[in-house]
Amino acid sequence: MIAPYFFPLYRRLLLFLGIALLALPLGGQDVKPKVDHSYRPLSLKLSEDGTKYIRFITWHQIWATSQNLADGAADFKVTPSIRRSRFLAFAQCSPRFLILTHWGLNGLSACNMDPLGNRSDAPQLFLHGAWTEFMVDPALFIGAGLHYWKGMNRLANSSTLNFMTMDHTRPFLGWHSLGYTDQFARHMGVYFKGVVGKLDYRVAFNDPIRNGFASEQVPGLNTVAYNSLNAEDSRGDFVAEGYIRYNFWDMESVKLPYAVGTYLGKKKVFNIGVGFFSQPNGSVSLMDDSSLLFHDVFHFSLDAFLDYPVGGQGDALTAYATYMNFDYGPNWTGLWSGTGDAVYGHVGYYFSMAKIQPYVAFQRRNFESYRDTAREAGTSLNAGINYFINGHHAKLTLEYHGITPGGDRPAEGTDRTSQIRFQAHVFL
Repeated sequence: MIAPYFFPLYRRLLLFLGIALLALPLGGQDVKPKVDHSYRPLSLKLSEDGTKYIRFITWHQIWATSQNLADGAADFKVTPSIRRSRFLAFAQCSPRFLILTHWGLNGLSACNMDPLGNRSDAPQLFLHGAWTEFMVDPALFIGAGLHYWKGMNRLANSSTLNFMTMDHTRPFLGWHSLGYTDQFARHMGVYFKGVVGKLDYRVAFNDPIRNGFASEQVPGLNTVAYNSLNAEDSRGDFVAEGYIRYNFWDMESVKLPYAVGTYLGKKKVFNIGVGFFSQPNGSVSLMDDSSLLFHDVFHFSLDAFLDYPVGGQGDALTAYATYMNFDYGPNWTGLWSGTGDAVYGHVGYYFSMAKIQPYVAFQRRNFESYRDTAREAGTSLNAGINYFINGHHAKLTLEYHGITPGGDRPAEGTDRTSQIRFQAHVFL
């Protein structure tokens, strides 16, 4: 007998179809019961009534990405990676005290793994957040530590557990200070938050990192280092940021800082917000005579978020839009953003019966460094579909991801990035 794998392709497909048909339940047979995906949060009660507790959350996001499809000469290749592997624990030790710890790694693949797991420049487990919080009043909470209570919009406070899109928009406009003044979008500082009627707010005062991280060394662009050039120089050693929003319908939780990407029809939400990020003397220009000229860094943003249940079957419409204005100093462009403005928006629709959510997202960047050149504004386009096996606890995402750099990477001209990406996401 010839083994099946020697059959021509169509015969293998017919054989597979026949086996699949035999596996279907026949008339008179019992139908297998529906799989129970229900889940109770992983927590420990610290009091009989459950008001004191410890909550544990762990999640993995496993990716498979194609190479840059815009390079037509390259053979098709798919690379697996761990986009995120995280663990978070927070405890409500009393009605007034909360403590949170969050750690994990990002972006682990065969390209950057180390044989012994101890190379300093390989992805490592590190601290993403560690803060404590005290409630003075429902209108005022005070917290301190390595925190994620950020300005300047919802995008900056994104939760990676429940994105509607596969990931944060790229370049990371919302995480504009990532690696410049913070540790992976988290600052060391003190924050204030609270709820007043339909308003909620967050304001933080932070001590930025001192890494002397510069913009790309491109002729004609500003050479910028955050928090001056070294730890001895006190200029630029202060960051203030905040965000305030008005909730027209259901209130969103501010127990944790993470903004939900989509509620899948479980809430009726519409809010508008405004936020800012400020660092006096936060950037520096290297002048022709080798002297330094410092500039104030200031960004602001306006945004609006909608999550609206449609009909009575559990369908939902999710939409988000934001305008961002960045000022890093004259004529500056970096990895994530640049002096100028940008808009971003996405929209998706959840079909509850099919448990799918197609979506599209668009970003446009128009930075000062190339407005007077022949370069066009940079754009990003993402179009994909989520399949929710068990809500955000278990979902699969397939997405097209495309970036037209425009002028934000002048050294690379107008090379495009075009990818197909797949994600398996599970959190408990």
